Amino acid sequence: MTTAFDFSATSIDGDEQHLAEYKGQVILVVNTASQCGYTGQYKGLEELYRTYADRGLVVLGFPCDQFGNQEPGDEEEIATFCERNFGVTFPLFAKVDVNGSGAHPLYQWLRSEKGGIVGNKIRWNFTKFLIDPEGNVVKRYGTTTTPDQIADDIEALLPA
Repeated sequence: MTTAFDFSATSIDGDEQHLAEYKGQVILVVNTASQCGYTGQYKGLEELYRTYADRGLVVLGFPCDQFGNQEPGDEEEIATFCERNFGVTFPLFAKVDVNGSGAHPLYQWLRSEKGGIVGNKIRWNFTKFLIDPEGNVVKRYGTTTTPDQIADDIEALLPA
C-alpha cells in the first residue's frame, strides 16, 4: 500500500527531502502561488503550523505555476516573498506541476486518493490535502476552504 511517506520532493533550497521524515505527524499539503487571489491563505497556513507544530502538524507548501502563471518566480524569489510577506516558517518545496503528465508523483497519488469537483484534477491554487500520521489521505479541501476551517479536522488527528 502506498502512503505519503513513499515520496520525496526537492526542498525550496534544492535538497531532496523524503516525506518519511514526517512519519507520525499530521501533514497538510498545499499547492501555493504568490500572485493569486488566495495568496493571503499563507497567513492562515502559518498560523495553523505555529499553533499545532508542537503537537505534530507540519504544513508542506508546493508552489505551482500551472494556474494563470501566478507563481512566475524562481525558488529564491518564492522563499523571500513568503518569509517577507507572511512570515512563513513551514517547509516549502521547489515548484511542481500538480496536473498533467508532468505532475509530481506525490500529486499524482494525492489526486488518485481523493478526487475533487473536476475528477482527480486540481482545480486551482491552495487546494489542500490532510494526511494522517500513518501517511493516508484523510480529506481534500478546495481553494475556498480557509486554513482556519480545517483546524477541527487537524485537531481530531493530533494527540491530545
